[in-house]
Amino acid sequence: MEIGIDSFAAILPDPATGVLPSPTDRMADLLDEVEVADRVGLDVFGIGEHHRAEFLDSAPSIILAAAAARTSRIRLASAVTVLSAADPVRVFQEFATIDLISKGRAELVVGRGSFGEAFSLFGLDTRAYDDLFAENLDLFLTLGETSHPTWKGRFRPALSGQGVFPRPHQPRLPVWVGVGGSPQSFARAGTLGLPLMVAIIGGTFDRFRPAVDYYREAYAEAGHDPAKMRVGIHAMGFIGDTDAAAADAFFPGWSHLTGKVGRERGWSPPSRAQFDEMAGPEGAFLVGSPETVAAKMLRASETLGGLSRITFQMSTASLETAAMKRSIELLGTEVAPIVRNSLGIG
Repeated sequence: MEIGIDSFAAILPDPATGVLPSPTDRMADLLDEVEVADRVGLDVFGIGEHHRAEFLDSAPSIILAAAAARTSRIRLASAVTVLSAADPVRVFQEFATIDLISKGRAELVVGRGSFGEAFSLFGLDTRAYDDLFAENLDLFLTLGETSHPTWKGRFRPALSGQGVFPRPHQPRLPVWVGVGGSPQSFARAGTLGLPLMVAIIGGTFDRFRPAVDYYREAYAEAGHDPAKMRVGIHAMGFIGDTDAAAADAFFPGWSHLTGKVGRERGWSPPSRAQFDEMAGPEGAFLVGSPETVAAKMLRASETLGGLSRITFQMSTASLETAAMKRSIELLGTEVAPIVRNSLGIG
């Protein structure tokens, strides 16, 4: 099992004063976090994509390129690239460049995005939400096959053999499909034979088992090599020296962001009791001491039929700079060894 971190480069106000930190300082802290993850032996670090005031990740490829120059072994991924609202040619060129800088450590998780700001920002019709993604994914995969594609779609000018450069260091850029709860999205990833990354931001892990099984069935029915099937999850997570320390560091930022998004979407306000339930034994938050989190990761993998990757969304603890770096260290030096030894992958 690969273990890593996803960041949305959250920039949150101080809960006591309401003052925002400097975006420059937050970006510097984020790159330090990637360096720590690289140093402690984590497998992957992902940067999300949002076009909102509370996140600094509207240009994830730029952040990943900076991280590539400051790291030596960790894989660097998008988490996710909102491919519905992007030009696949430009995305391919950007990540091929990151792959060259990192000497073959770039990859993508592509999805439709859980927020809609990119569509209005770039003049796209939200009614074509799914069709845009399907077409852009088809073009992106085509670009991985040939440097001079011939391709035609509905939403973008056709390609008639123009060269798309540079080419990546790897023979092909790894591409995962990021999904939420739509069964059709799970099935599409399986039919295409692409790795699946499931965003689980609340509730319980077991409620996703039917959709993951649906992916596996579609994958098998399409005749893809079962040895290459990969399922990962992206989950809210944070590690502290104790369960209480982890929860106390993570809750304020989670409450602030969840409350803000919830007001926009008509949800009820988040509570500490709700948070504690999801951080508890049956909930989907990987928050706690190293032993607690490792045990919960292993249960999640068993519940979902075996996982190839788990990435932690830690961004909501970004105000706690020292605690964030400590969490990353604990994930690499204490949690990962427990999980790997338990799975016999040492």
